Amino acid sequence: MLGPLRQDAYLAVGLATLASVIAVTVGSGRHPDALGWALLLGLHVPLAWRRRAPLAVLALTIPLIAFYHQQNYNHSAPTAASMVVLYTVAVSSGPRRTAAIGCAVVGLMLVLKIDHGMAGLAVSFQITGWIVSMLVLGGYIRVHRENAAAALERAERAERTREEEAGRRVAEERLRIARDLHDLLAHSITLIGVQTSVAAHVLGADPGRLDRAAVAEALDDIAETCRTARGELRTTLEVLRDPGSPDSRGPLPGLHGLVDLARTAAGAEVKLTVTAEEVPPAVGAAAYRIVQEALTNAVRHGGRDDVTVHVRVHEDDGALRVHVTDDGSGAGDGLPGFGLVGMRERARSVGGTVDAGPREDAKGFEVKAVLPLGGPR
Repeated sequence: MLGPLRQDAYLAVGLATLASVIAVTVGSGRHPDALGWALLLGLHVPLAWRRRAPLAVLALTIPLIAFYHQQNYNHSAPTAASMVVLYTVAVSSGPRRTAAIGCAVVGLMLVLKIDHGMAGLAVSFQITGWIVSMLVLGGYIRVHRENAAAALERAERAERTREEEAGRRVAEERLRIARDLHDLLAHSITLIGVQTSVAAHVLGADPGRLDRAAVAEALDDIAETCRTARGELRTTLEVLRDPGSPDSRGPLPGLHGLVDLARTAAGAEVKLTVTAEEVPPAVGAAAYRIVQEALTNAVRHGGRDDVTVHVRVHEDDGALRVHVTDDGSGAGDGLPGFGLVGMRERARSVGGTVDAGPREDAKGFEVKAVLPLGGPR
């Protein structure tokens, strides 16, 4: 593909050829002599740089064209070159500069034609029409190009925004999946760990008098926990595939089953109070996972087997409020992990907040969550 300089050089050669043909065939004025040919061909040379330096090309060609016309050479020959120069200036300049240049060119032409009487005045009007036409055409093309460039920039900016939004959604979905898997696996593994400890304790307490029923019960609890975990995993994957309508409302997920599992599998004393009825699915899922993580932390870090946990879930002032307290020692609550971070992310995903830490009386741990029923704001 030819570069702009080479394209303009070819254009200059073509216009010079056309001007030469016109100079010896049609138009008013005398045929060029040696000086005329030098002026006619010389004024086409700067056109090769018209796009690189349009004002400089104008400053070089206008005096040559004016001197050419003053010598009364064929007046039609340089017309095409002069129109190209004016068009180039209008395309590359603003409207004020274009208007000023147009007035200057028209004024120079009138000075040259002032001695030609009425015939010169008629020609001046004709040439002025061509000058104005070229300047208006150049200005129109300039505005069109600017609008096209602005539209392209807007389209590129919109595309970048879409790509950034897609990347953000992918990151959020990854975080959501990681959060779901953590909530599910951490709870199930904790319960399995407690049940395994019970089985090991039964086996090691008195090998001579093995309580087979207790061992079988502990193993059955482990199997039941595994089945529950598989069911929750299946449900989680279904939710990830089809999150459902965010505007629909339904009952809270199975908090009672969650509490029963903590009671039977981990031996914790759990007291549950639920006064909320139907809530948006996202809010219900967030409350379920927060309670699940709070129970897991109480069982894991409570410091004793008979830890008591109070769970209260109720609606108040347009929000679902979750309050979980335990009376354990909380020895492990300061250990690094993703449980508390996951609870806060769960709450934040529906526009809510979570506060978690030791109780004011220093007896146990508490989790408070506020989940707006209207979704994120």
